Parts: sequence; C-alpha cells; structure tokens
Amino acid sequence: MAEKDLRQDATAATRAANEAMAAGLPFEDRRDFEEAAKGLVAPLPNGGVVRGRDGGALWDLSRFDFIHDDAPAPETVNPSLWRQMQLTVQGGLYEVVPGLYQVRTLDLSNITFVEGDTGVIAFDPLISAETAAAALELYYAHRPRRPIVAVVYSHSHVDHFGGIRGIVDEADVRAGRVRIVAPEGFLEAAVAENVLAGNVMSRRSSYMYGNLLPADPKGQVGAGLGVTTSSGSVTLIPPTHTVSQTGERMTIDGLEFEFMMAPDSEAPAEMHWFIDRFKALTAAENCCHTLHNTYTIRGAKIRDPLAWSKYLEQTVELWGDRVEVMYGMHHWPAWGRERVLELLGMGRDGYRFINDETLRLANHGFGPVEIAEQVEFPPRLSRHWAMRGYYGSLNHNVKATYVNYLGWFDGNPATLHTLPPVEAGRRYVEFMGGADAVLSRARGAFELGDYRWVVEVVNHLVFADPANQAARDLQAAALEQLGYQSESGPWRNFYLTAAKELREGVRQLPTPSTASADSVRAMSLDLFVDYLGVRLNGAKAGDREITIACRFPDVRAEWTLLVRNGALSQRHGIAADADATLTLNRTDLDAIVLRTTTLPALLEAGTVTLDGNADAVHDFLGLLDDFEFWFDIVTP
Repeated sequence: MAEKDLRQDATAATRAANEAMAAGLPFEDRRDFEEAAKGLVAPLPNGGVVRGRDGGALWDLSRFDFIHDDAPAPETVNPSLWRQMQLTVQGGLYEVVPGLYQVRTLDLSNITFVEGDTGVIAFDPLISAETAAAALELYYAHRPRRPIVAVVYSHSHVDHFGGIRGIVDEADVRAGRVRIVAPEGFLEAAVAENVLAGNVMSRRSSYMYGNLLPADPKGQVGAGLGVTTSSGSVTLIPPTHTVSQTGERMTIDGLEFEFMMAPDSEAPAEMHWFIDRFKALTAAENCCHTLHNTYTIRGAKIRDPLAWSKYLEQTVELWGDRVEVMYGMHHWPAWGRERVLELLGMGRDGYRFINDETLRLANHGFGPVEIAEQVEFPPRLSRHWAMRGYYGSLNHNVKATYVNYLGWFDGNPATLHTLPPVEAGRRYVEFMGGADAVLSRARGAFELGDYRWVVEVVNHLVFADPANQAARDLQAAALEQLGYQSESGPWRNFYLTAAKELREGVRQLPTPSTASADSVRAMSLDLFVDYLGVRLNGAKAGDREITIACRFPDVRAEWTLLVRNGALSQRHGIAADADATLTLNRTDLDAIVLRTTTLPALLEAGTVTLDGNADAVHDFLGLLDDFEFWFDIVTP
C-alpha cells in the first residue's frame, strides 16, 4: 500500500511570490539555451542511468524527465530555478571546439576530455568511479580510443576528483604513463574537508542536495550547480605534479598549458588555466552560470569574495585578449571573446559587490542579518542570469562575508550568550501563552503567507515539545511554501527535506562514507591524529593523562600521542615516559580506520605489538566518540 503524500500545493501567497519574480527577470534572453545545446555529439546512453555492481542505480537522470525545455514552471517551483534546471538537466557528450569535449550531467559536475598528440587528457573526473567510467565510454564511442595520458584536478572538492579510478589505473600513474596535475595544497585540502568535519558535513549535504526527496515538482528539482550527487565509489589518486605559481607553463602531450593560482576562492586549493592551441580558458568553479557560494550551507570554511573577485580580474588580464571559448567544471561553455568577458566581468563585479557592500554597511553599525536583508545587486547584476542565486544566494553570502571579517557576534550583547534552543523554546512558548496560543497565532500568520515568521515562531514550540505533531505539521507546511518560493536549489532542498523529516521523522538510509579508503590512505599521520583529536571526548577525558608512543616501520615515522586536559596533542619521536608503545605499519592503521579489522585482532595476530601498559591504550580508545550520521537537525 502506497504511503499517503502529505505534501501540500502551492498557496496563493507562494503563487503570487513566484509570479512577481518571473515578471522581473529577462526570460526573453535565450542565449543560455543556445549555448547549452551547442555542440551535442550524443545524448547520455541508457536514459542517463549508471548502475553499480549490484544493479542499483548510482546515477539516474531519468528521474528528472519531468523537467522539459518547453514546460512552464510548476506552481511549486520558483520560475527562475526552473529555468536553470531546464538548462542544467541537459546532458550528453558535447564538442566545445574540435579536440575538446565534455560529458555533462552524468554527475553533479562535468568531465572534460582534451585530445593531445598521442592520447587524452581528462579534467575533473566527477564524484564516482562508476559515473566517470561511463563518461569515458561515451567519449570513446564517438572519438578514437586513445589512452588517458594525464588528469588535471582543477580544485580540491570531491566532485572534481572522486571518479579518478574509473578512468585511470594507479599502476599506470606509478609507472609514469599517466600524470596527475593539481594545484598546490590540493591533497591536504581534499582529505581534510572530508575527514575532520566529514560526518556533520555529509549529513547536512543530504539536505542541501535533496538526496532524501522524491524527484518531482514538489520535491527535488536540482541543486542549481548541477542536478544532484551520484552515490558510487569515491576514489582518489594523489597528484604527481603540483602547480605552485601563476604563470607556470607545462607541456602535456603536445599541448601548452598556462596556469593561474586561485587559492582560497571557491576552494582552498584551486587554479585556472589556458590552452593556447584551442584558445580555451577554464576559470575552474570560480565562474559558473550561477552565483556561487562564498559559504556553502552544507558547512565548510568561509570563502573570500574579495580574493575571488581579484582572481577573475586577473584571469581577464592574463588571457582576455586571446580567449575564444570558456568551458566550466559545471554548466555549459561560452563562446566568443565578448561573451566570455561578459561572464568574467559580471562575476568579478558581483563578488566584489558582496564584499564591499557588506563591509560598508557593517561600518555603519548594521549586523549580519540586517545587512543581508538590505543588500540587493544593482539592476544589471540582478538581471544577469549567471549571477542569480541558484546555488549560492546573496543573503547567505553576505552573512558569511560579515562572519569572515567580524565573526559570528553582531556586537549586540543581547546575542552574546543566548539560551540554547530547547531552553529558549520553552520560555518563548510560556511567554506567548502556551502551545495552543502559539499555534493559533501561527496559523493566522500562515494564512497571511507570512511563512518566515511561522517557521521562526513555531520552531520554538517544536524545540520545547518535539512530540507536538500539530506544531511539526504547521512548521513543515510553512517550510514547504518557502521551498516552493526559493530560487536557490540548496535552500529549496533544505526547506523541503526539513518538512519531510518533521512529518515523517528521520529515516535511516544507507549511510554515505565521509572518508573513503583513498582519503584515509592519503591522510598524513599528522592529519590522522588531528582527526583522533576531534573524536576525543574531552569532558570524559577530564584531567586524565595518557601518553602513547607509536612506531610506523613501513613509513619510518615515530609519534607520541599526549592526552592532557581533555585534549589530544602529538609530538614527533618516542617519549621516554610513554605509558605504552605501539608498533604497527601505516597500512595496519588504515585498516583499523576503515574498520576492515580491529586493533585487538591485530594484536592477537602479532601483526601489531604493544609494549608497556595495555590498559593505557584501552583507556585511550574508550575516550574516542563514534559519530551517528542520522542525527536530528530540525528537532532537538
């Protein structure tokens, strides 16, 4: 028996809000549709479905067949976001220029294939090995089957390296037959982001990309930057060469590459490059057909819009007089110098505006929420499709910029030490006359279309009494309407996923891996100890002092772990006063982390040796937390 669909239709207020937005945007500008369709060689095979070994779908673009170029926006989807997804959902093998090809919409990102003198160079091999392999086979179905001779990672986010083993055999990398090129700092940034805060970031990502929602006009329609994320094998092969300087040149299979460093822009490690033979430029993910995130709401370190703006200007200065095409790691290319310079210039101005306008208003004494409500792009920027907030949003980027300069505190002491949500919720509900009074007044606000206020008020009641289903249902209904109105794909997905969990509770699905096997193997020992420090329960450790020395013969490294005052530190070398000394290979450590074995099992087998006080090691392991993935987000 099918479950009852609890989702509601768009209200009159939502229909009016979406109609008002549509009236203010240049839908008559069809250049994006022409560019998105240009150069199609072949559509995606198998209806855009990629399956794993067990036959399950790891990527299924057919779920989004309801999004058509000629279909009007449903009442439950913001018309600007609908337009973006009509463009983004188009997939297949495309010729950008002869010799440069892209497979688009076989994952969140694009994979690019460039033909050199003897082989193929691939850029940014998607999230999953399975989708990357399918993309390569599509390319080979229409182009000569020549070997991959190099892979270039543009930056350190997983959708730009995770599929590497689907197109490259590591044995060929070790033998020197395949080069892996990446910006300086790539490996550290790629691994650290997926480990230290990996659990909470992945849980929030399940909201951001709408992975828990059905694909339909009341659910998942995409993420603005792409459709959604694949769910295959995330892999990583470390780079064999890192680019460290702007202006660095490299010949790869007869093609002349010129690189430009862009660290701490869209990613901690990122670079742009120009291929002279094709007069082709990529600005990596710093110039897409959307306003990007200077802060991603899945959670990550804040990005610098001022540096971002300056990198786009530097790109114009370096290659603006030579460029004839710009292709991206998301979305569709732009052809012609004038069009490329338009996109780069608008991006430059948009990120600079976010930075400077935020600081201007901050210096007038406004706080982050006040500034975010005031800041609007000037008319030309506001009507430029590639700076609309499909993935980032002006609102949350402005708040992030404030925090980047001034931190989370807005300067008002009333917000310096607020009560935690449950305690504040109980008191607010009591002040407002009890649960029935809150619900009555909130329902009145809902009927008026004041959904933001309903969500804010009823949230206090939900945290005061999470078992109050009437409160949960009302908040869900308000969040749903905010989702239907959202131009940002991630905002829509957050709102609608929250509504789903308020109605149905948290449903435990197969848990995505926050640290793949390749990521664990790529971790430095220093980073690994940092990760253990995150897991150490400081309150439980209290004043306990534990000293454990570790020898790693296979990598010729020696470390000492120090538990002091509820914190874990590390020191090079073996401490003479260690409570215990472990001798184990780094590969054994990787196996323990990946849970393919346990320390007791390795000790029993004699693979690992322990000298000294075994209880010290046991006590230390007992202080480490395990993280539950399916923690509550919209309830206590």
